[in-house]
Amino acid sequence: MVVAEADQRSRLVPPPWAPDCWGDEDRAVLVCRNVLEITHDVKSFHFEPEGERAFTFEPGQFITLLIELDGETVSRSYTISSPPTRPHLISITVKRVVGGPVSNWLHDTMVPGARITADAPLGAFTLTAPPAPKYLFLSAGSGITPVMSMTRTLFDLGSDADVLFVHSARTPADIIFRRELDAIAAVMPSIRVVHVCEGDYPSERWTGLRGRLSTAMLQDLAPDLHERETYTCGPAAYMASVRRILGEVGYDLRKYHEESFSFEDLPAAQVPPAIDSDDSPLSAGEADAGTTFSVEFVRSGVTVTCGPDEYVLDAAYAAGLRPPASCAQGMCGTCKTTMLSGEVDMRHNGGIRPREIAANKVLICCSKPLSDLRIDS
Repeated sequence: MVVAEADQRSRLVPPPWAPDCWGDEDRAVLVCRNVLEITHDVKSFHFEPEGERAFTFEPGQFITLLIELDGETVSRSYTISSPPTRPHLISITVKRVVGGPVSNWLHDTMVPGARITADAPLGAFTLTAPPAPKYLFLSAGSGITPVMSMTRTLFDLGSDADVLFVHSARTPADIIFRRELDAIAAVMPSIRVVHVCEGDYPSERWTGLRGRLSTAMLQDLAPDLHERETYTCGPAAYMASVRRILGEVGYDLRKYHEESFSFEDLPAAQVPPAIDSDDSPLSAGEADAGTTFSVEFVRSGVTVTCGPDEYVLDAAYAAGLRPPASCAQGMCGTCKTTMLSGEVDMRHNGGIRPREIAANKVLICCSKPLSDLRIDS
């Protein structure tokens, strides 16, 4: 019995000398430990590392899964919903999307014992350092996952930060982590949780705040709004509404952070075109009218033409190529490849590490050519 308890503890707590799970290649094999049904269409998948290793990441970051579907490797990024304070497990929480190939595969196929490959965590949507004395977490739908990781982290650390967590859902049955959040708030006086629902569920009439987040609602919930550091994640329309509300009340947007992508079930062929930035050092207005650069995709054996104001990924799509990509915002790292020669202006959002840039890695979704290029793709 003593041996059994020791074995159980060794599975729950990695030894203090346990190395980082991701290793030098920033990639690891994860073993599914458990699958939990969170709502009628949302599941959490808990993974452990192979061997005596530990997970290291910051709350709010995401991992990218590499999945074999119909003989093709598909990459999808999911925010980590577990906190880094529990380094023996890493969790993602996924909503089943109608027609979504990856979310449906996870819901229907992933079981304890199954193995999956994942790239190391990335993302700049994390808690500030040093910590803020007051936080406002605003989320809607499955956008709850990064701020849930942040909340679990603050809870585990016994933080005395004042946290107001306002989550919006369609119905009470769609509130992700409802019971856990209510339990955290019940035992942690510094964390206040408010659920907002648009309507009732057939089996439950909603008696809490109803409708959508509004200026009046937010001011009523957070009269000290201007003292809080704000983190927002949810559908694009929701985040646009939050920005509008904060603008109306004169909130200092230097204290505002948002997770500005949602690509968990976006097929690669439907990746939206990247949005041109106005601050490129070689913009269309500054370049000669006829200036173009050649971009050779070496392994594909295809050379395309790319303008100085055009992202390399867009030029590839225009030529009929379909390189791996997901977010088109320089965040997920899916389109990362090696630049064999040439120079680019890359404006990424945390999807690549400094040592990768030093090794001539680039994200082609957010890179504009400054010369002719040769890409290892």
